[in-house]
Amino acid sequence: MADIMTAAMIVIGDEILSGRTKDRNIGHLADVMTAIGIDLKEVRIVPDEEDEIVAAVNALRARYAYVFTTGGIGPTHDDITADSVAKAFGVPCEYDPASYALLAAHYAGRGLEFNAARKRMARMPRGAVAIDNPVSVAPGFRIGNVHVMAGVPAIFQAMLDNVVPTLETGQKLVSATIHCPFGEGIIGGPLGEIQKAHPETIIGSYPKYLDGSFWTELVVRARSPEALEAARAAVQALVDSLEQPTA
Repeated sequence: MADIMTAAMIVIGDEILSGRTKDRNIGHLADVMTAIGIDLKEVRIVPDEEDEIVAAVNALRARYAYVFTTGGIGPTHDDITADSVAKAFGVPCEYDPASYALLAAHYAGRGLEFNAARKRMARMPRGAVAIDNPVSVAPGFRIGNVHVMAGVPAIFQAMLDNVVPTLETGQKLVSATIHCPFGEGIIGGPLGEIQKAHPETIIGSYPKYLDGSFWTELVVRARSPEALEAARAAVQALVDSLEQPTA
């Protein structure tokens, strides 16, 4: 098992950038990646523009172990993700025979025409491998380290369930949370010194506001339980040493 595996996500769609559609996939992917020991390091949201998709795919697939894309693989003219990913890899985008047959049978079974628009959903870059879609049949695909999936949350989640068993995972992060009754302005300096003294950990500071008072949730993360406990104890000692200001 590798020590650290990394991933990035590309969310594709003008509707996301305009606010017309609210993304629900980023949080789900982050939860799943954290649970299986893959660090989601970056998320980009790009429009339905070929050059932007190509640039994002090429930048992120070179930087991270895995890239996941959502959106733009439907039947309409603005669903250009398959063509764009093919261009990023320098290969043709063409009908996948197995996916074509699967979709043809699906629409025939429903008594619907397998028209040109629906046939578009069987297209993928040459050399890609289909990702099963148990919700609405039309597949996603994987090429290299790039996994291309639907933007509809239920379909994305179902596709991701099929992808996860194929991924190489890393050592999972463990975490501890410390309640701090003070605002960040009080603890910021000494907390930074603790972080420097424990470089193998990640110490997060999350300000909260409730009933007219500020407080802070401190979260320590590490891959080693021993490193986690050492940093957690230092942070707890800092919190215990401070006095609540009277003004």
